[in-house]
Amino acid sequence: MRRREDETLNAITELNEQTDRSLLIVEDDKPFLERLSRAMETRGFAVTSCDTVTDGLAQIGKSAPAFAVVDLRLGDGNGLDVVSALKKKRPEARAIVLTGYGNIATAVTAVKMGAIDYLSKPADADDVVAALLSTNAEKSELPANPMSADRVRWEHIQRIYEMCNRNVSETARRLNMHRRTLQRILAKRAPR
Repeated sequence: MRRREDETLNAITELNEQTDRSLLIVEDDKPFLERLSRAMETRGFAVTSCDTVTDGLAQIGKSAPAFAVVDLRLGDGNGLDVVSALKKKRPEARAIVLTGYGNIATAVTAVKMGAIDYLSKPADADDVVAALLSTNAEKSELPANPMSADRVRWEHIQRIYEMCNRNVSETARRLNMHRRTLQRILAKRAPR
């Protein structure tokens, strides 16, 4: 823990030395967006936040920020479009991708499109700052409490359920599972 605190302090010191502290956060989870925005402001960033790909692209069109934190899957599209647009407009910008539904293929695609890191949710503000300001090629530490396979499955089902506008029949079709089985899963609490 002490090492992480030192890294965070070093990152904040590095941020204070930079003249452009503009940060764009594109996230469709409103409570998480508000918490992350406040936390990043207290760490010295000039934060602009939005909750759609369209708004993110419009913001980049107005003024491309020096930093960006972008959710991979947004209600109106893919967050990688925002990263790509940012890198075209401002090649030196540093962007990271956040997601709760990560896999190796999307992580590789994110890096190819210009993201400097790929973090799994829930990521705290210290992790985000460290990733944004990281200059070394040091390997990331494994999470202390990774999600269980049951939790990952439950998160995936919830995401598809939300994408289908909470329609159980459509969600069951997309997941290739029986409707009643899905209803039982949705009625239970989230696994740990």
